Amino acid sequence: MMKPTQRRSRLLALLLALALCLGLMGCAGGNAPGSSTPAPENSSPVPQEPADTVDPNAEIVLAGYRNLAPGEKDGYYCSKILYVWEPLVTQDGSAAPVPCLAESWEMSEDGTRWTFHLRRGVKFHDGGDFNADAVIANFDRMKLGVKSSSFYPLDIDAHYPNLTAYEKVDENTVRLTFSQPAPTQLYNMVNFGSAIYSPACFDEAGDFKGICAGTGPFCIAENKLDEYVLLERFEEYWGEPAKAKTIRVRVIPDADTRFSALKSGEILGVIDLNAIPAALAVELTGDERFALTTTKSTMIRFLTLSGTQAPFNDLRMRQAVSLALRRSEITDGLYYGFGTPTTNILNYATPFYKDIPVEEDLAKAKALAGEVLGDRRVTVTYLYNGAEAAQKGEAELIASWLGEIGIDCRLTPLEYAVMREQLKTGDYGIARMQQGLSNSEPSTIFRRFMLTGGDHNKNYSLGYRSDEVDALMERASSALDMEVRRECYDRIQEISAQELPVVPLFNDVTLMAYSTRLTGYEAKLYGIELPLVAWAQ
Repeated sequence: MMKPTQRRSRLLALLLALALCLGLMGCAGGNAPGSSTPAPENSSPVPQEPADTVDPNAEIVLAGYRNLAPGEKDGYYCSKILYVWEPLVTQDGSAAPVPCLAESWEMSEDGTRWTFHLRRGVKFHDGGDFNADAVIANFDRMKLGVKSSSFYPLDIDAHYPNLTAYEKVDENTVRLTFSQPAPTQLYNMVNFGSAIYSPACFDEAGDFKGICAGTGPFCIAENKLDEYVLLERFEEYWGEPAKAKTIRVRVIPDADTRFSALKSGEILGVIDLNAIPAALAVELTGDERFALTTTKSTMIRFLTLSGTQAPFNDLRMRQAVSLALRRSEITDGLYYGFGTPTTNILNYATPFYKDIPVEEDLAKAKALAGEVLGDRRVTVTYLYNGAEAAQKGEAELIASWLGEIGIDCRLTPLEYAVMREQLKTGDYGIARMQQGLSNSEPSTIFRRFMLTGGDHNKNYSLGYRSDEVDALMERASSALDMEVRRECYDRIQEISAQELPVVPLFNDVTLMAYSTRLTGYEAKLYGIELPLVAWAQ
């Protein structure tokens, strides 16, 4: 029989051995799913087999291709899809305006004044109160001038055209006054159009002084540029609290690396635009460990043509390019059906979208090109984003089709930022670009691409000018009758498909993949509804 002292010695030895094993396991990696302990810098979670029960407060690790919280130098600090800041007006699944921080509103009979009634009892992450003073402070910040962003420019003139005054009516009411009727102003204000932050976030120049403080269901606990942003549930949130306690969103620029991280369990889902290439997503179908979620995207993919020089300063050549394309071969062959061919400059996610039949006719394309080129061939530089694998194959396809109408393409991969700078010079022929909707108001897109002084018209060297579009935009901006505005917007869309300030390719699809260890992972018009994401029980 073992003596008591021997039993105690044996027990002590076992405990020491167990402690040693646990210590060695701790040295072998960082966070494992099911642990809420932050990982050391530059470390990654270590995948482990799921336990029978999951700690609902365990950190959830996701990833995107870019910084979703670019930080202090960005006009918004972070993307809307992180649910850190909230707008006065958000949108429903059909992109129609619905209340958020403004719980109701009314427009004056002449359409020049909008009165917004603010939600009560709302706190900023820094403890400050959300009220009319806070809203006015955010308008004062916008009034300081345009602030650049990785998402959309923070531009008061774009989101509040013809705004002449903004004022506090009482503690929970603000009024906006416009010089012209503004019946579609709510569409301008959706999401990025009315982002609200704690006034304590800003310095005198309107720049962020540190981590931004919003009113959303998540606050930012830590932000390491190019590595990750760590979100924590805001316990004083005015609405339904986020289901996850902490979510870490990593930056993994390379699509193959993101895919491998998902497959290995290093991350549990991908988010944001370009979350996962279609070619990789289809590899997950049939694997019960993963699921895909899709919906309409606010993003449209298109070609810009340098309209400031030959041959694309001739409308016939722009039309020839569009007619020569076989868009369904792009969407079906390269993107596995995750995309809808279009020749409309306006994205299909807005309620004002007009469905315009896609015309493709190689014989007509050759005839139009022949009128311009005669027997000559031209060589043009075709720029595309070298970081997107699918764009190379897409460029090769398009180049082969354009070769049939006398256009030889010199394919040139560039970084997206470098490409945009080159477009400003006009020293290019064709470039593959993309554009999302910052709000649901069509005039935002028309103004940028189709007005003579539009920023994209100038910055992309489109050289587009239409007296009819200029007149339609002026008519729409002064019209109180919503039907008159819709008629104007319909006609502008028809003109865009005929005169092609850009050559649209397809309306994108929001496509995301995630582990079935999560629940509540559902694609929305812009990202996913992050507060609903949680561990599956």
